Amino acid sequence: MDREIAAGKEPSPPDPGKGRRRRKGLLLIAGILLVGLGFGAYLWILLGRSPKAPQEAIQSLETKEVVPVEREGSVEEAPSRMIEGEIGRRSTLVKALSAKHVPPPWIELIVSKLKPLVNLRKIKGGRFRSTWDKDGSLIRFELELAPTEVYEVRRDSKGYGAAKEKISLDVRLVTVKGEIRSSLFEAMEAAGEQDCLTMAFADILAWEIDFYKDVQPGDRFALLVEKLYKGDRFVQYGTIQAVEYQRGEKILRGIRYGDAYYNEEGLSLKKAFLKVPLRFTRVSSRFSRGRPHPILGGVRPHLGVDYAAPTGTPVWAVADGTVVYCGWNEGFGKQVILRHRNGYMSYYGHLSRYGRGIKVGKSVRQKEVIGYVGSTGLSTGPHLDYRLAKAGVFRNPLSEVFPKGSPIGKAEWEPFQKRRDEIIAALHGENVSPEKPK
Repeated sequence: MDREIAAGKEPSPPDPGKGRRRRKGLLLIAGILLVGLGFGAYLWILLGRSPKAPQEAIQSLETKEVVPVEREGSVEEAPSRMIEGEIGRRSTLVKALSAKHVPPPWIELIVSKLKPLVNLRKIKGGRFRSTWDKDGSLIRFELELAPTEVYEVRRDSKGYGAAKEKISLDVRLVTVKGEIRSSLFEAMEAAGEQDCLTMAFADILAWEIDFYKDVQPGDRFALLVEKLYKGDRFVQYGTIQAVEYQRGEKILRGIRYGDAYYNEEGLSLKKAFLKVPLRFTRVSSRFSRGRPHPILGGVRPHLGVDYAAPTGTPVWAVADGTVVYCGWNEGFGKQVILRHRNGYMSYYGHLSRYGRGIKVGKSVRQKEVIGYVGSTGLSTGPHLDYRLAKAGVFRNPLSEVFPKGSPIGKAEWEPFQKRRDEIIAALHGENVSPEKPK
């Protein structure tokens, strides 16, 4: 303005808009600060005090006098806060902890302590629980990936350490009974049991009963099985101690003795040959000397059994043997042929692929996977063409009678009889506690 006067010019009038803009800017800044302070106060009230970072917590332990509670060599304070949550199957421990507002330094400490014990990248779901003291420091963190797989991070007088917890389970010997209406699976489910118990039951009697063909409405079953509990929570099934299957007046029993199952006469339930080489849905074609061929037409012999099953269903060797053929065999598509003792040969056709390591000359054990169901070759859908021959003559697998199982040793006969009687009594509800064989 002085320069304008000196130059003989009229001074410019003051700009009132400039002052107003300055006041508005100051008011806007003050408003933002007030909103920020208010939001911060809201979060502080809502979430409470956040846990301290590990370094701050350690320093506070050094400067504050704490009255500890001793338990199994650890030092604890009465918890003032608990944080718990679940880990989704597609989530991670870090994400789950972050969602619960656990500060990154504490997450880093927890992860670093657990890393030597468990691969946190491969966990598929779980749950966690943690307790914190009044100063916001971690007292204890527990990660449960399964009822019997629990890891713990705990604070003690030397700092923080981690270990896998030893979980003690209660073993209860339980009798399960049922009656067949449509299938063994349905009957076992009606009895309140899971499919894995059905499969285990069927596997024990696999040499005696074809549960896809031989089962009839009205058949009854019973089994004596160990159930493992964590408190009142069922965890898993243990060993099946006995099985029973009844059709009319005929009763088949299996008693566990040592690592095997025997019938009441002390003969092993395990025989040289399985009744069937896979878990199938139905028999789509039976053994026949003449049947209409679904693809080639005309009447041709079908010297085997077709088992319909989903593509990829594992196919087992029905007995110990040696692979004598593995490859493409015209209408049978991908096929495996095994040679067994006593002149037997078994044939597995229309496979989608072969079992791991299956090749000519390989020795296989009974129930080893030698291939997978498919529809290769002349086939109208996924199924297994299974054939059995003895001394070069094809036999009907559904009616072939195989040698009985091996008998129990003479020295074990008396203790076996005692256990057999206890087991049968337990199956029928008598108040006994059968001892396990040594």
